[in-house]
Amino acid sequence: MRFVWRIPTAQALTDLMPSPSPLDPRLTPARPDLAAASLRGKVAAARFVEGRRRRVVEPIASLRRAPAHDAPLETQALHGEDVLVFEENEGWAWAQLQRDSYVGYAPANALGAETAPTHRVAVLSTFVYPKPNIKAPPLMALPLGARVEVKASEGDFHAAEGGFIYARHLAPLDQFEPDFVAVAERFLEAPYLWGGRTAQGVDCSGLVQNALAAAGRAAPRDTDMQEAGLGSAVGFDEGLRGLERGDLVFWKGHVGVMRDETTLLHASGWHMRVVSEPLAAARDRIVGQGGGPITSIRRL
Repeated sequence: MRFVWRIPTAQALTDLMPSPSPLDPRLTPARPDLAAASLRGKVAAARFVEGRRRRVVEPIASLRRAPAHDAPLETQALHGEDVLVFEENEGWAWAQLQRDSYVGYAPANALGAETAPTHRVAVLSTFVYPKPNIKAPPLMALPLGARVEVKASEGDFHAAEGGFIYARHLAPLDQFEPDFVAVAERFLEAPYLWGGRTAQGVDCSGLVQNALAAAGRAAPRDTDMQEAGLGSAVGFDEGLRGLERGDLVFWKGHVGVMRDETTLLHASGWHMRVVSEPLAAARDRIVGQGGGPITSIRRL
């Protein structure tokens, strides 16, 4: 059976996300000198602007904490995703991702004119070729979840993004995967990257967010937001009995997904890759390293 969820708007996602303060700075486009016009009367700022809608035109756009390439990576925006830009200065765009409302600084040259995507990349990675021929040198590689505008078809290829993409690597935006865990399993052995959202590098909450998105369910970006906003709590005991495939297991600052009643899949900072291991073993190791106990298990 194929399950399809309605994807909430960015505002709806913001409403679901818990805030450590009345306005979570991760999700609030506000600085002392500048803020979004929608925040007028809610925050203090020297000036307010409406923002300009842009689209990610590079395969991946890093969203950083500050306008510098060595600033901490907060998250990544994928090709075709929409962003709202409030300021461009010295090659950096201060922006809010429309996918999950995250705010940060992205390279301005990674953003372009807004378009109307029709399809998404449905495999871990696919190439854009200059012509409909797999022997042609690729123009770029697009990650799972990237959004593209298909303008025509030619044989086994769709014309999109100034080139050609193998058609069976794309899915219409309204066609979703039936099993989000199966999507997460494709990332096995992918390297761990704080803030990452692709098979080139992914973190624990990015893995969950991407897998759920492929199945048609929007999710917040960070672990604490996911724990508060996804599913319902499942009771568990020391033996960790009664769990099911798809249950989300949370620690403070970490999340994994159950492959079956005993096996956890997660992007692990200890292994520095996406691994599959017994949940009990992961629990004991995390406790032993000072990461604390499991805080909750959520069922979607």
